[in-house]
Amino acid sequence: MYLNIESFPCVRLLNLSGEVGCSNPGSEKIIAPIVRFIKSSDQLVQPSTVLLPLDQMTDFFLRVSNDPEIHKKVSGVLIESNGVDNYLQELSPDRKFPQDAFAPYSNHSHDWNPAGSGIMWNRYDFPVFLLSEESTQTLRKVSEKNEMADNGYKANVAEFDLVMQTTKAQTHDSASCLKEKSCLPLGGHSVWASLPPIKNESTGHQKPIILAIASQDSASFFRDRSLGSDSAISGLIALLTAVDSLSHIHDLSNLKKQLVFAVFNGEAWGYLGSRKFLQELDKGADSVNGINSLMMDQVLEIGSVGKAVIKEYPSFYMHAAGNSSASKKILDALQSASKSLGSDNVEVKQAASSNPGVPPSSLMSFVRKNISTSGVVLEDFDSHFSNRFYHSHLDNPANINSSSIAAAAALAARSLYILASDDSVVDLMTLNTIKVNVSLVEELIGCLLSCNPGLSCGLVKSFISSSSSSCPSHYVGVFLDDPSGTQSPSYADDTSRFVWNFLADRTSTLAGNKSSCTGKCDDEGEVCIGAELEGGGRCVVSTTRYVPAYSTRVKFEDNAWHVLPANSSDPMGMVDPVWTESFWNTIGLRVYAVQDSTYDWLILLTGLSITAASYCAVHVVRGYISKVVKRD
Repeated sequence: MYLNIESFPCVRLLNLSGEVGCSNPGSEKIIAPIVRFIKSSDQLVQPSTVLLPLDQMTDFFLRVSNDPEIHKKVSGVLIESNGVDNYLQELSPDRKFPQDAFAPYSNHSHDWNPAGSGIMWNRYDFPVFLLSEESTQTLRKVSEKNEMADNGYKANVAEFDLVMQTTKAQTHDSASCLKEKSCLPLGGHSVWASLPPIKNESTGHQKPIILAIASQDSASFFRDRSLGSDSAISGLIALLTAVDSLSHIHDLSNLKKQLVFAVFNGEAWGYLGSRKFLQELDKGADSVNGINSLMMDQVLEIGSVGKAVIKEYPSFYMHAAGNSSASKKILDALQSASKSLGSDNVEVKQAASSNPGVPPSSLMSFVRKNISTSGVVLEDFDSHFSNRFYHSHLDNPANINSSSIAAAAALAARSLYILASDDSVVDLMTLNTIKVNVSLVEELIGCLLSCNPGLSCGLVKSFISSSSSSCPSHYVGVFLDDPSGTQSPSYADDTSRFVWNFLADRTSTLAGNKSSCTGKCDDEGEVCIGAELEGGGRCVVSTTRYVPAYSTRVKFEDNAWHVLPANSSDPMGMVDPVWTESFWNTIGLRVYAVQDSTYDWLILLTGLSITAASYCAVHVVRGYISKVVKRD
């Protein structure tokens, strides 16, 4: 009997240097007996499928990477889930300094991520799957049956179908696989919006821009289990909640500076979104029509903000880029915002001066592009990540605190209002009316980070028709669209489409034409919110745009992707790995029992015995018949 196992694969990814991740070693399925390891140091006597406890995952993969002999005997790996009650203290498959090549400073030895093991950046020539909780129990029973077999033959086997197209095509890096069309570049769509909307006629007299940014993607060892609750999505939720708070203020057009919000995709894979956004600004592309880099005054990034509640109240850290007066204004605004919250007790501190610079963040792209960029990253840590599950499937809702995210949203909203007021006297009455909708924070956590309701929640369904009923995952995926159709993407993921609609709604003013829409609106400056819904959406005045998010080192031409030569004018492009993902036909994992060899031998011997007996019987009968015939 075949058991189809619920599981989540580690897949093959490629870059300009080679391959990482997991795949069948060839183009055929793999079948191997199941053996459960108790410790990562356990031995294998024959090629086997290893059933591995989660707490042994890091040590096992480090061992396999350094021991060719054990690597040869590993046919596949099944990682157990440990349920809701997670007993692990830490698990981070990323490096201790994630994406250090992009840092705008030379000290790359700082351990921002002390829990980091780096195992997700190695190549494994065998399939690896994370099991669901139910499948974990099933496989444990199967492995116990194998252990009880006394003749050394394992009767229960796992069959892996994790054949990658790049393996079949023998294309082992991004340049060759893009050329042979056996892979696609990682990427998706970023979103930006202005509050209030930018009038077309005002582009010649544009206000300085206060840019508030966050990331929407994460990474993990397992492709479809990239939640990133603290590492990215806590900041996204805080940003969306801050926008909601500011949207209730009247007369924002009277402020001296323009508020612009950007949510970047692909940041976990070479800061794809922020780098492409800056490139689009340089080119004056349609995707960034209405803003330009020369008017970019200050940048406030909301990073990991889900774990700031340590004692009685939230405590955040400000990581500043440079020591310019503009950066100091952001720090002062955050301090003023903290004081204005009064009894809510939100503490904000300046990060340690011993830090080498800003932590891994989208702000790095802005600083590498222009060293004089004034910016601050708001985080829930000082010198080391407080998130011990960074870029792990365990960075789930249990790893964050909604009160921490709500506090970050309040801090960001009020500080942005102070910054947009510039040096003029801040309207304290208005400032004190900026309140965070705590229920919205809880709702966004449920929508973006939980399986139930997930992207089927009421808030998401009020804007888009979700393409997936499964649990949310914030892996960037591959770029499927034609880059020329930026504002009407055919393959934008659910999160990007929701963020676009949410920002368009919260930053909008009502349009004169209130008729329903299913795409473009008639009047310039209007966008259609909820276009996917049955019955159509509605036109509003809003400056909300999609921006493609893929490597600046790739180009779509003649219906194919090509890697561009490195350009010294693009310092981050010089170190860009250019990540791609292999095509595959199907991914499958099933378990079944094969016949015990003793039984096979018994059947064979029985068959031979019957054959021999039949042969002898025929000879005896023939002899007897011959004698009878002679007598007659």
